[in-house]
Amino acid sequence: MPLSRPPAPRRRRAPARPRWPLVAARGAALVAALGAGLLLPHAAASGVTLQVFAASSLTEAYEDLARGFEARHPNVAVQLTFAGSQALRLQIEQGADADVFASADERHMRALVELGDVVTSFVFARNELAVIVPLDDPAGIETFADLPEADSIVIGVESVPIGAYTRTLLENASAAYGAAFAEAVWQRVVSEESNVRLVRAKVELGEADAAIVYLTDAAASDAVRTVAIPAEVNVASAYYLGRVERTPRTEAADLFLDYVRSPAGRAALAARGFVVDP
Repeated sequence: MPLSRPPAPRRRRAPARPRWPLVAARGAALVAALGAGLLLPHAAASGVTLQVFAASSLTEAYEDLARGFEARHPNVAVQLTFAGSQALRLQIEQGADADVFASADERHMRALVELGDVVTSFVFARNELAVIVPLDDPAGIETFADLPEADSIVIGVESVPIGAYTRTLLENASAAYGAAFAEAVWQRVVSEESNVRLVRAKVELGEADAAIVYLTDAAASDAVRTVAIPAEVNVASAYYLGRVERTPRTEAADLFLDYVRSPAGRAALAARGFVVDP
């Protein structure tokens, strides 16, 4: 459902330059690119450059949306910044040069709406969770019920949407399978990551037996196998899109929001596995 707040008086704040932490791990080139943020600039046309901040799980879908939008509006170039929703929210609060924000949950969007940093937002896509395992599946995890058999499990930190959704999932599983199930899973958690692409990378690099990610992230990788989560315990996620209040590029930002809701935008999201409302 939409979140709205009347526009607040424009505040003058010096833009904060994003600082992306370096990530050291095996396969450093991959992991560093997936760290706290990833910039994907598109070829600039003469005119406006639109700054779109989007949750990491939207990477491929928003690359597609940016290309489609630029083809329709050749005087606007889209620059995409991907990171965990909590990191993007913090950067916007601190004055980062963002025009549009796409969050993987309501919590971080609502916080910006309540501060007046985002003037309006709406749900534009939905998702659900899945377990992923390496292709050789050393722990032999065939079903969600087998998850406690893993020696090492990776999840998201609680502040990032995938981490919050994972905790709700384990609460649901505890009610369905007994408290011992969730306790066994927690005992095997060896790492909590700041965005879902870092969670997935741990399995892709062979550093974990299993991880909990969005279904779309599982489908986007050919280096993992997906283990479905039963519908009775799975968690539905909602993605929110909004315009940053202080943007000087209001017209371009509103055009982008309209494009995401257009038939072409909805088709791009559906092609990447997201659920879009009819």
